[in-house]
Amino acid sequence: MTVSAGAGPEAVARRLRDGMAGGVLSFPLTSFRDDGTLDPDGFRAYVAERLAASPGAVFPACGTGEFFSLDEDEYRQVVTITVEEAAGRVPVVAGIGYGWAQAVRFARIAEDAGADALLVLPHYLVAAPQDGLVAQLEQIAARTRLPLIAYQRGQVAFTAESLKRIAALPHVIGLKDGHSDLDRLQRLTLAAPEDFLFFNGAATAEIQARAYATVGVPAYSSAVHAFAPEIADAFFAALRDGDHGTVDKLLRDFYVPLVELRDRVPGYAVSLVKAAARLRGHRVGLVRAPLTDPSDRDLAELSALLSTGLDLVGATL
Repeated sequence: MTVSAGAGPEAVARRLRDGMAGGVLSFPLTSFRDDGTLDPDGFRAYVAERLAASPGAVFPACGTGEFFSLDEDEYRQVVTITVEEAAGRVPVVAGIGYGWAQAVRFARIAEDAGADALLVLPHYLVAAPQDGLVAQLEQIAARTRLPLIAYQRGQVAFTAESLKRIAALPHVIGLKDGHSDLDRLQRLTLAAPEDFLFFNGAATAEIQARAYATVGVPAYSSAVHAFAPEIADAFFAALRDGDHGTVDKLLRDFYVPLVELRDRVPGYAVSLVKAAARLRGHRVGLVRAPLTDPSDRDLAELSALLSTGLDLVGATL
């Protein structure tokens, strides 16, 4: 079964739900050349390899893909290449963001490129009341035919009442959570319609995957899938099958040390992932400012940790 461009919200939501049951959500890195320009050929090869690892869905040009550093032409190329490589096998959910007027500009590009849905990244800079958070989604939903997934993180945090309001919008099909406030999240899941989608979007989501599942949110995005799908898939399978011994071992020996390394420097949530992909031989290039690449010391530690993680699942660097 494939996803066709222009499929309705219900069809896209159904395909996303089916995909989430069978694999992690993949957020591909964006490839840059040594001079910092977009590398379309490198990205095509890289995203094809992500898709070969059978994710539940693919989310180009989001946080891990450095959406915030892409101009509109680069964004168009990234989404178009992803749609072409996915060829309808899995849903393609493109990131959009900033204020609603700019988000709509990116939404229209994603529509033209054939994306199936949009992830609405947190708006730029300012704090806003609940009415404003809802209005942001209303303005975007009124100007695109594509289904929308809201993303609460940073200055965006919906109340249960606001969740009811955005879930009533015709195009809004889900919510990705990056706050990891399980009390609030439980209230949101209870307030939502039965068919509303929820996603664990915590940084290095595997760390909290079991906790999220207890409040009805088993699906999660995996940054590790961007560089080591063997590890990400082994963890997903162990969690799904209730193999807590394997889950604990992967958490203890790989994921927790990775998070400790990630937390050393702001922005490492992306730049460490990109560095790990380069260690695996992927043509993704360096990060763009304001992010910075890992120090030599941290890169050496990352390399050793990556080897450990791959050994745990019987894979090689």
